[in-house]
Amino acid sequence: MDRHIGILTAGGDSPGLNAAIRAIGKTALDTGHMEVVGFKDGFRGLMENRIMRLERSTLSSILTLGGTILGTSRDKPHKMPVGGELMDMSEVICDNYFRHNLDALVCIGGGGTQKNAYRLAQRGLNILTLPKTIDNDVYGTDVTFGFDTAMEIATEAIDRLHSTAHSHHRIIVVEVMGHNAGWLALGAGLASGADVILIPEIPYDHEKVARAIRHRQQRGNNFSIVVVAEGALSIDEKKKRDKLRTKKLKAKENGDLKKKQASEAYARFSKNRAEHTLRLSQHLEEMTGLESRLTILGHLQRGGTPSATDRVLATKLGSACVKYVEEGLSNVMIAVRGDGTEPVSLADVIGKRKVVPLDHCWLESARNVGTCLGD
Repeated sequence: MDRHIGILTAGGDSPGLNAAIRAIGKTALDTGHMEVVGFKDGFRGLMENRIMRLERSTLSSILTLGGTILGTSRDKPHKMPVGGELMDMSEVICDNYFRHNLDALVCIGGGGTQKNAYRLAQRGLNILTLPKTIDNDVYGTDVTFGFDTAMEIATEAIDRLHSTAHSHHRIIVVEVMGHNAGWLALGAGLASGADVILIPEIPYDHEKVARAIRHRQQRGNNFSIVVVAEGALSIDEKKKRDKLRTKKLKAKENGDLKKKQASEAYARFSKNRAEHTLRLSQHLEEMTGLESRLTILGHLQRGGTPSATDRVLATKLGSACVKYVEEGLSNVMIAVRGDGTEPVSLADVIGKRKVVPLDHCWLESARNVGTCLGD
């Protein structure tokens, strides 16, 4: 073999990962001069040198499988739990990269994976990445694979909740994933005909949401579907979060002794996302007189067979990735651009997030059909 390619999948699992692994492996093997090795469980497997040879027999019949045959983890090269401590294992990772005579390492993941991959690129490794996440928030690409499947799953779940909401004259509050970006909530909410859609990009007013539900009551609709991204906040909650974030940044800049407390307070607020949605459900029940029920879809959105759209997208990105390796490109993310692909410098991707623009056509469509966005 003339060239050697490594692959790892990192971060949260996402529909289409196996399709991408298959596309890279089959395309590389079909060139007749590339060997492909997979590293198990993300960057940790690369650090521990746990490998899987990706041969034709291994790649057979994985196109339709959810999850990833390589396994995944959220471990970071520079902050990896080892013996109960966080250690920088970047040097060990680099040693293993060269031990396998790799010409390129393909890291498949979301925003965090792009950052970690960039750190390794800065150490001299030839890195290429593919953008996957159900949140669709990786900067620099039109879309990420995994998003379409998750949106379909969330839409079907919300469709099923319509009947119980209607039968029992209830408000059904449905929390979907999306901590920092509202693509999933907005897309699934639009597709399912939700009456209210709340996303992180638009802080909401409880009274305006309740008013929209009361207005439906006046028209004889004694039920409502409220779709909420897990990171959506009320106006007051956003003010509190911003205040905690400012304290955290000031403590960090000044080397304040209260830095730890400020960081912990901000982390607690960020992690208690379910409490924010629960409070919303309770407030709406009090303000409208309608019984309210909360449903959290959670990891249900990540699992199952990838949609045809995600299979095609992952295959397109994976096969294009091998082409870019052959051309000698490195330290790039393979982005979706229109009907094709485009290599984008990792330096231009990291530290940024693709959120829903306030003038996006999906928001305009939601307003046009009378959906309340909480503002």
